[in-house]
Amino acid sequence: MSEDNQEFLTKHQQIVQYIEELSVGTRISVRKVAQTLEVSEGTAYRAIKEAESLGIVSTKDRIGTVRVEKKEYLKIDKLTFAEVVNIVDGEVIGGTKGLHKSLHKFVIGAMQLEAMKRYIDPDNLLIVGNRTQAHVYALGQGAGVLITGGFHPLDEAKELADELELPIIVTSYDTFTVATMINRAIDDRMIKKKIMLVQDILRTDPDTPVYVLHAKDKVSHVQQLIEESGHTRFPVVDEQYRPIGMITTRDVWGSEPDQTVDQFMTKNPLTIESQASVAYVSHTMVWEGIELLPVVGKDRRMIGVISRKDVLKALQFAQTQPQNGETFEDQLWSSVEKMRDKNGHLFYRRTISAQMTNHVGMVSEGLMTTLMSQAAMRIVKEEKRGNLILDSSSNFFLLPIPIDSVIDLVPNIIELSRRYCKIEVEIYCEGSRMAKSMFTARLAD
Repeated sequence: MSEDNQEFLTKHQQIVQYIEELSVGTRISVRKVAQTLEVSEGTAYRAIKEAESLGIVSTKDRIGTVRVEKKEYLKIDKLTFAEVVNIVDGEVIGGTKGLHKSLHKFVIGAMQLEAMKRYIDPDNLLIVGNRTQAHVYALGQGAGVLITGGFHPLDEAKELADELELPIIVTSYDTFTVATMINRAIDDRMIKKKIMLVQDILRTDPDTPVYVLHAKDKVSHVQQLIEESGHTRFPVVDEQYRPIGMITTRDVWGSEPDQTVDQFMTKNPLTIESQASVAYVSHTMVWEGIELLPVVGKDRRMIGVISRKDVLKALQFAQTQPQNGETFEDQLWSSVEKMRDKNGHLFYRRTISAQMTNHVGMVSEGLMTTLMSQAAMRIVKEEKRGNLILDSSSNFFLLPIPIDSVIDLVPNIIELSRRYCKIEVEIYCEGSRMAKSMFTARLAD
């Protein structure tokens, strides 16, 4: 790294660049990096963690942190040309062999060709109508073409598309509709990306094996496994590695060493698939009082286990991450203002917009219920950090609320214990009570 370049880089960036220049397999330590680059150990530690998130270093048991080869991952929020065809109900006219390619952005061709040229780059998708010169130019720049309005390209463009393996897609929709449809698809993917699944947190490190037992294993083997692993719960599997039971230290307490596991295990255990959401697993664990769940594949064979501790760590991490896409609830709550009255009591205020009303111009009862449940969750988080799992609600819609009304959501905690809570939420408009809900919920702490 030259001295000129170093002047324009922060210490943090210099450390990351220094790590990138190390050969694959080089061991990295906070102290060594701090001494080499003359920075604090705190700065070195944060930079190494960033390098780990970038995929250029990895921490391995009994080895430490080492420089690794960076892997390229396909981003979930990127659409392929084939997916665009499905989104817009399109027909592929040329460049079929390039349908698997991902597009990085799309360009609306609503301008003169000369002005359009500056925006078209490789791996783009040009959305344009019957502009034959634009079709050929975009293909020449390495971009795919989506022709709107049902128009078809020239034979010259079809031949070029086949040669370059860049798709030409034709759709009957207009340009505005197509852009809206693609935007919606990308936003949906970003929302799905935000939802954490069991497979995202399932431990697959070969250095941390999953400990299992078999039905005819002796109690002495259970005790040996407890000492070896430090765990207190184990799944019991059959010959095909399918879960058939669960056993804990409490189950075998006081039993004879020669007795077999199947005499004490809890049969027919609950299992979860890797595609299940972490939020669903959290609800299941809290509701059923379970500390450990076997994770199974489509063939019901066990591929790992997930603990309550794993779930809580994942949920806490997810709460600190930026929002990648907005769900309907996100959008509904985005206009809510958090306020306090003269006595310091928390309440929430928002205006009823046209989108929130039903066919007669009054606010939708379903949206009111959603707002009240969100208010209930937020007041509990104000009092006690944790994840709230709603069990039931009783809703009373007393008076209709017209469009453009300003409403106040007033939550009140009736009962709050370590695991359970009851919350009342009332909606007021111009001093009158318009609706009321009573929620019961569990705390997943």
